[in-house]
Amino acid sequence: MNFYSIRHLTRFRYSRAISESIMETRMHPRSDSHQHCLNFTLSVSPRCRVFTYRDHLGNNVQHFDIPGEHSQLVIIAESVVEQQPLPDVPTHLSRDAWGALDALVRSGDYWEMLLPSTFAVETPALTLLASQLEVKRRDDPLMLVHELNQRLFDYFEYVPSHTRVDSPIDEAIVSGKGVCQDFAHTMIALLRHVRIPARYVSGYLYRSREDHDRSTPDATHAWVDVLLPHLGWIGFDPTNNLVAHHRHIRTAVGRDYADVPPTHGIFRGKTESELYVAVHVEAGDQPPALDRKLPIPEDWSVLVERAQQPPDHIVPAIDLQQMQQQQ
Repeated sequence: MNFYSIRHLTRFRYSRAISESIMETRMHPRSDSHQHCLNFTLSVSPRCRVFTYRDHLGNNVQHFDIPGEHSQLVIIAESVVEQQPLPDVPTHLSRDAWGALDALVRSGDYWEMLLPSTFAVETPALTLLASQLEVKRRDDPLMLVHELNQRLFDYFEYVPSHTRVDSPIDEAIVSGKGVCQDFAHTMIALLRHVRIPARYVSGYLYRSREDHDRSTPDATHAWVDVLLPHLGWIGFDPTNNLVAHHRHIRTAVGRDYADVPPTHGIFRGKTESELYVAVHVEAGDQPPALDRKLPIPEDWSVLVERAQQPPDHIVPAIDLQQMQQQQ
């Protein structure tokens, strides 16, 4: 059994004061059969009232409105998560696995994870990549997924900030470079190409000194859930060529990144914005005290200011999606 303490800092700075922020966040870890969120708090500055709801995929969503004038927005999410041991994923399934998969899809509501979505779309570049990587119905579904996980790991070079949060899938495929978000979208589109339901997973990856992951440790992470007969949803991490296991901490699942950005909002004003994000994950074999304060890393020296008075005038709202790329 593993326990993780997570702190996720997001800071928006504006070159000129804005008069209102409306924000939605997906930073609250999910609770399911093997993962349980023991504690979660969301601190926002300027101060405001935070509301919570659960979306149709079971993701925990927080949202808030800050009507007062401010030049900085700070969001700190803190959580404690318990991970139960998972059984090892086999290397292959039985010979009738393709038929069993099709029967599973027909009997359940999985169509959302088979159709094209905002970022996971079938383009000419993706079709060509599918041919190069021999992504077609052969062997059994699990063997194909294991092989695709490895081949995408070899195909892509991991280059932080090479793509943008809204980059189309072709940008990473053509250049052969990207971040975990690109790896996940490509794998999802390739799996849907052969009618295997696949969904996007947003969360965190704990990395100890013994681990040699390519992904950046101080950022959010993304990987893929694949629906397989007799196994259910199984996570695969093409960025690091891993089967998602106890080090992968899930916050949200969706068709692709567009469904589950950690932050998504608009503000009222005309200004330039600067985004800073940092993530810190601690691990232990015993649950931490729920009232224990997590240590604050030196580079998180952020002064949390008081909420200011509302502005004297009203300015138009700017529909700017405040999202952060997953590394």
